Amino acid sequence: MDAPLDYAQEGAIVTLTLNAPELRNAISAADMIDALVAACERMNADMSVRAAILTGAGTAFSSGGNVKKMADGGGLAGALPAQTRRNYKLGIQRIPLAFDRLEVPVIAAVNGPAVGAGCDLACMCDVRIAGAGARFAESFVKLGIIPGDGGAWLLPRVVGYSKACEMAFTGDMLSAEEALACGLVSKVVPDADLMGEARKLAERIAANPPHAVRMTKRLIREGQHMQLATLLELSAAMQSLAHATADHKEAVAAFIDKRKPRFEGG
Repeated sequence: MDAPLDYAQEGAIVTLTLNAPELRNAISAADMIDALVAACERMNADMSVRAAILTGAGTAFSSGGNVKKMADGGGLAGALPAQTRRNYKLGIQRIPLAFDRLEVPVIAAVNGPAVGAGCDLACMCDVRIAGAGARFAESFVKLGIIPGDGGAWLLPRVVGYSKACEMAFTGDMLSAEEALACGLVSKVVPDADLMGEARKLAERIAANPPHAVRMTKRLIREGQHMQLATLLELSAAMQSLAHATADHKEAVAAFIDKRKPRFEGG
């Protein structure tokens, strides 16, 4: 049986591929959840990783939950409501928490439908690029349920309150161009060019000093819920760390010498 998530590193860039095309890359099963959480922890621990790309195998990015299991009375729903709560907390809710802890910038290369929890998974990433054939829907309401994976927190921070409400209350599907118009994605490219464009962006990120990039991401993430004064304190502390790195000294020297810097992560 193939692993549910393919982890491939080339140079400083990791490509994560959701590898359950027969399930349209549903992410609600325990093996997929474990694999995504483990991949985030692995990248956090490995300073050779400077950027990551997340995409899906086959024709879908991710269908979110496995609707067939819901029909059978399975999935995350338990025999008791209290058990359902635990299934969510110990199951799919581990994914947004793992992505929130992740310091490596992640680009979602959305290669097809990103529906329900699949749409939310894209929102857990830092940047989203869509192929022209991509589609997006915050579609939980269509199944009579709510976004149990953190979508109500994630989506408004990406598209704004009004658009998030429209998407969540209607469950309507957005085309790639409509996703671009509301800021859900930052770029739409031909389907055949998607991974190449994602790789180019990842390389531009990976070219920068890794400690500075990781700390910058951490500050942006913390800034989503911190007061300004608290964020400024954290920024000052992290800046003191950044000033002490060899990469900072190399950047200044390269600027003065008018040459390309060589960042080694020191």
